[in-house]
Amino acid sequence: MPDASADEISTHPHTADPRREVPVAGLPASPAGAYAAAFLGALFRLGVRHLVVCPGSRSQALALAAAALGRGGAHLHVRIDERDAAFFALGVGIESGRPAVVVTTSGTAAAELHAAVLEAHHAYVPLIVVTADRPAELHGVRANQTTTQTGLYGGALRLEEHVAAPVGAADEGVRAAAVAERALRAALGEATGTPGPVHVNVAFRAPLSGRASAAAAEERPGDETAGAAAPAVVVAGRRPLTLGLGPRTVVVAGSGAGPDAEELAHEAGWPLLAEVVSGARYGRELVVAYRELLREPSFGGRVERVVVFGHPTLSREVPELLARPDVSVVVVAPHGDDVVGAGVPDARRPTVASAVRVDDTAAGQRDRAWLRQWVTGSRRLVASAGGGGEAPDVARSRSSDPRERAAFARAELAAVREPVTRRLLVETVWQFTWPYDRLILGASRLIREADRVVPGKKISVYANRGLSGIDGTIATAQGVAAAASDGSQAHTGVTRVLLGDLALLHDAGALLFGSAERRPVMQVIVGNDHGGTIFEGLEVARTASPADFDRVLRTPQDVDLASLAKAYGWEYASAGTYGELERALSGQRAVPRLIEVPLGG
Repeated sequence: MPDASADEISTHPHTADPRREVPVAGLPASPAGAYAAAFLGALFRLGVRHLVVCPGSRSQALALAAAALGRGGAHLHVRIDERDAAFFALGVGIESGRPAVVVTTSGTAAAELHAAVLEAHHAYVPLIVVTADRPAELHGVRANQTTTQTGLYGGALRLEEHVAAPVGAADEGVRAAAVAERALRAALGEATGTPGPVHVNVAFRAPLSGRASAAAAEERPGDETAGAAAPAVVVAGRRPLTLGLGPRTVVVAGSGAGPDAEELAHEAGWPLLAEVVSGARYGRELVVAYRELLREPSFGGRVERVVVFGHPTLSREVPELLARPDVSVVVVAPHGDDVVGAGVPDARRPTVASAVRVDDTAAGQRDRAWLRQWVTGSRRLVASAGGGGEAPDVARSRSSDPRERAAFARAELAAVREPVTRRLLVETVWQFTWPYDRLILGASRLIREADRVVPGKKISVYANRGLSGIDGTIATAQGVAAAASDGSQAHTGVTRVLLGDLALLHDAGALLFGSAERRPVMQVIVGNDHGGTIFEGLEVARTASPADFDRVLRTPQDVDLASLAKAYGWEYASAGTYGELERALSGQRAVPRLIEVPLGG
């Protein structure tokens, strides 16, 4: 958050330089305030409910208009870090399918949004970023906190609008509403079929706020427009596709695939290779140990066709399968122009369809042996890997033989005292997460461990896999939690974040909530292995010197997470054993909880 500078809040008494702004004393209504109220008020009437504001001087008209809307029914969130604000807004879009608005001042503040804008672009998440700017006369003269903000986000946008400094013209409110409507439609992908980020850059002259900010913004929306869903759009040239059952086929569900992948696998009787963040990791066709099976010639080697939903990012085996010359690939992409398997010769480019269904005439032709082979093979591998343990033999606790009862008690005590491994951690968090909850996974070894072992379960699981960065994981989860608990859902559970220690420290600022905001029921669960151990699986771990590897890649840290939690007003728990982890995950109170889980090796 840039500091307000002297020349931003005052003027020199002896200058008549027209490039400098001179506030007009006693002006009854600021054009900046009127425009901000009209623009944000229009978005509110169109159904935008979440406004995320970062304090700043140049954006004060927008901030005050947002505050007025907060009194009138909008959900107002205030963040002092622009990067966290943007990822918070991203989380709202992920959960709700509707864009949140994030407001910043000019200069570096606008640049701080870039990482979340890129993630929204690649993950097809609706987002509206509104940046305040200096008027034209302050550009090119080295005015403070002034840079070129148009074009700042490159080709990542669905729409960019630059608004010249309002002057109070009679039609500015109408034009502001038109910009708001275009921004919302573009963010939802109504014209292109591709949801994503939109940038509205508004220049403001002093006076930067006035009474109009509050007056126009408190208008309540009509119920007929609130929360309206975007219409379904099929990208030009992309049509639904009907497939026969002939070739040996698997369905791959990557990030954001959704239930369509499971429905197709169920309808056709094809093995479902669903990543943990796919939204399709459930059903009778699910193959949990898909990575290992893809490496076996009797499984992966016999695949003839792959139907891909979403964005697969969690394995090397899936990209290798898609690149094979003997495998035909069908990509189901209702929106977006990313084609899985790019880089292969044009003759083998994947078929891209807006949707896929199974030929009705193929009923009864399902290759049940093909599906059974994958499902039973997966169960065998998961069982042989151990980890989750067997269910306790409760009958022994009621045995008439005291030795049986004692053996049962010893086994239970041993289980409670068992040290937490990565596998036990992901399995336990998965076990504690239910349909009313939300689970957000950070970019770490834990998401890959979960993808490798957790069973099918129809729950809401998210991760920032558009670019797979560790940026903003906690802030994104806060946005998800805010959207899930804003009254649009019938039931709201716990929002859990499972991540590594570096991802936590990278986003520690997101632990800070706005002072007047209701805190969601959240748990941040940190698998602390003191550094980026994910790099230990790369070739560099074997070729670099241990000292260099630790210094510039693994980057071990030693932070007192209990003190960090206390500083930000979070409840803290340490869970080194299975029993401690169970206690920490249960009995959640209104105070957000940070759970540290020490992991060795």
